[in-house]
This record gives sequence, structure tokens and C-alpha cells, in this order.
Amino acid sequence: MNMIGRLWLSLLLGAGLGLGTVVAPAAAQGKDPLVFAAASLKNALDEIASQWQRQSGKKAVISYAASNTLIKQIEAGAPADIFISADLDWMDYGQQKNLIKPETRVNLLGNRLVLIAPKDSTLSLSIQPGFDLTAALKGGRLAIGHVEAVPAGKYGKAALEKLGAWDGVKDKIAQTENVRAALLLVARGEAPLGLVYQTDAASDPNVKIVGTFPESTHPPIIYPIALTRESNNHDAVALLNFIRSPAARPAFERQGFTVLGPGGLRS
Repeated sequence: MNMIGRLWLSLLLGAGLGLGTVVAPAAAQGKDPLVFAAASLKNALDEIASQWQRQSGKKAVISYAASNTLIKQIEAGAPADIFISADLDWMDYGQQKNLIKPETRVNLLGNRLVLIAPKDSTLSLSIQPGFDLTAALKGGRLAIGHVEAVPAGKYGKAALEKLGAWDGVKDKIAQTENVRAALLLVARGEAPLGLVYQTDAASDPNVKIVGTFPESTHPPIIYPIALTRESNNHDAVALLNFIRSPAARPAFERQGFTVLGPGGLRS
């Protein structure tokens, strides 16, 4: 591991690696694979990492954040071994910048985009062209990942534009650094509505889904996975293969993900 890599790993470990990540002591010696994964994967991937450890005796270090943040950290020298993005755009960016090994890249998962409210809300919306999202906010703000960078925010803006609802709410949004932060605003009652993935809504009992966006309103929600260009960790290859294997599928499906088959097709 070079000096930049050691510095990044020290910073990551010192910061606790973001959203409740699995921190392994041996990572400081570069023995454990370091995964950079989209925040929406936390519940499923934590379970899969534990399963992999039980079966292989190996540990994984996982850092969760917005896909754009993670790939920029990799570009700056962070010593990640595996990158899992919540959209194709940021994986494409990584490939264009020669930050990943393209021969290891596959489309792993699919997801759905939903509108959530606090669990005690009585609201129910039919999300279709012309639906009145502004009125549903009742003067509050829509919690959403940053619409120019965070994948869930980009999907959300595209969907709202397609439905003709964006102009009415664009000045009434609370943009967050990742999708789990948007989820938290709604769960705490700090925002009346939020736009997140179906899997995020399923992870928090303090929110409820009040509407599901038609898949035709936004680009397909696809999570690609790949090894990073600088990784030479054999355990990372084994972990990537495990994440892609049938053994990991139940954990993803329990969280509401769609596991994609060859070529990125639903399977």
C-alpha cells in the first residue's frame, strides 16, 4: 500500500468509515478487503459481510456513502478494493478515469423509487402525471439526495420532471449528502415527505411508503460492482465473487433489491 493509500485508510478508520460500517483491526495492515458501497446497501451488505466472515473466516471493511463521494475518494487515492455504485453514471465515471478493472464490472442489483412519510402519516398518493406533490408537502420540504450528484436524487429529479411535478417543488427540497440521510429526516419527522429507494423504506420502521414511482419515469435503477484498478487483494476477488453468488441473493432480496442476472437482466 503506498503512502496515499495508508493516509486514506487512516482517515477512514479514524472517521469510523461512515454509516455504521464493519471495521476490522487487520485492515490497517491491508489484509482485509475494503469495500466502498452506496449508502442504500448497508443493511443487505452488512449481513452478507457477516455471512462471508462465518464461511471464510475473513473480514471485510465497508465504507458507506453516496456513490459520487466514494468514487471521488477512490480517485483521490483511497485504497478501496471493491466499488459498488447505486447508478451506472458513477461507475462509468470510474471506468473512464481508469479507476476500476472493467473486466470485473457487472450489473448486480435493481431497486425501486418511492415516496415516504413518517409512519403515522395517513397520506396516500397515486404517483402519476399531474399529481400534486406541493400540496402533499403542506408547507414542508421534500427530503432528497443531492439532485445533481447523489444517484437517488438524480433519479428523483428525473422522475419529478417527467411527471410535471419538479417546478412546483424545486424550491421546497431538503437536499442531503446521501439517500440514508434523506430517510433519516423523514424518520425523525423533520421532513413530511422523502424520496428514497424502496429498500431504504423497508429498513426503517419509522417511515411508510405513500407512493411508488412508475419505472418509466426515470432511468433504470441499477447497482454495478467492480474491483478497483489498484486492488491486488486476493480476498477482495473472493469477496466480490461471494457478493455475486447465489449465497448472497437472499440477503439482497430480504431488503427488497432485485438481483440482476447476466447482462443486467432481472432474474
